[in-house]
Amino acid sequence: SADPVVVATALLRGAFEYQGQKCSAASRAYIPSNTAGQIKQLLIDGVQSFRIGSVEDFGNFINAVIDEKSFDKIKSYIDNAKKDPKADIWVGGKCDKKNGYFIQPTVIEAKNPKYITMCEEIFGPVLTVYVYPAGNFEKALELVDSTSPYALTGSVISQDRAAVELATAKLR
Repeated sequence: SADPVVVATALLRGAFEYQGQKCSAASRAYIPSNTAGQIKQLLIDGVQSFRIGSVEDFGNFINAVIDEKSFDKIKSYIDNAKKDPKADIWVGGKCDKKNGYFIQPTVIEAKNPKYITMCEEIFGPVLTVYVYPAGNFEKALELVDSTSPYALTGSVISQDRAAVELATAKLR
C-alpha cells in the first residue's frame, strides 16, 4: 500500500546521502512485486539525476567515499554483482579512482533474499533490493528478521496502519 514516490524518495535519500557511509544508511529494501516496476524506474531516474563530484561544488549530491580501502571493498561488491546471475544492476555501478574515490550510487536487485549484499553491510552507496510476491508481506517480514544480524535502523513504509502494526510486532 506504500506510495511508490515516497518509497523511492526515502531510499534515494537514505541510501545515498553521505555516499551511504553512515550507520543509518538504507542498504537493503524489500519491495512488493505490485509496486516494484514503478519504484525501479523512480530509483533509476533519481540516481541518474545525481551530480557526482567534489565537495567544493555544492551542486554535487554524491562525493567521494572516504578512502581507497573503502573504495576497493565497495567496488568488489559491485563487480561481483555485475557477474552474478543471481543479481541485476538496475542503475549505477561505475567506479573511478583517478581523481578521488568516486562510486556512482548503485542499485542491485537480488534474485535471492540471502544474496551477499542483502546480508552484509557495505557502508557505501549501494542499495540492494529484493522483490517479493505482493501477497507475501508476512513472509517478507520473516526474511527481514532473519537475513542479517545487523539492524541499525529500519522503516516500514505503508498507507495501511494494520501493516505497520504487524511489522512493528513481528520485528520487535
